[in-house]
Amino acid sequence: MKPCTVLFLVAVLTASGAVRGASIAARSECDPWALRPCAPVILWSAPPSSACCARLREQRRCLCRYARNPDLGRYINSQNSKEVAAACRVRVPMC
Repeated sequence: MKPCTVLFLVAVLTASGAVRGASIAARSECDPWALRPCAPVILWSAPPSSACCARLREQRRCLCRYARNPDLGRYINSQNSKEVAAACRVRVPMC
């Protein structure tokens, strides 16, 4: 192979790895497991902890994705969940 071809292939593989890594990082930002501190609050109406509120703020932009998920939607759309958001002063997006 010519050196130019090898350099081109290395550049393409490096760029595709960077793009793949960026998309994995973007997906990892929306992690429903991050909301674990809120589970007792949503399930049993316990008062929200500071950890729950912090995680809810971090995951706010993902809430619509979670609400559309058949497994998570019933929890995200529940009245308890809305009360948690209000107690944590987190505006729930309109999905």
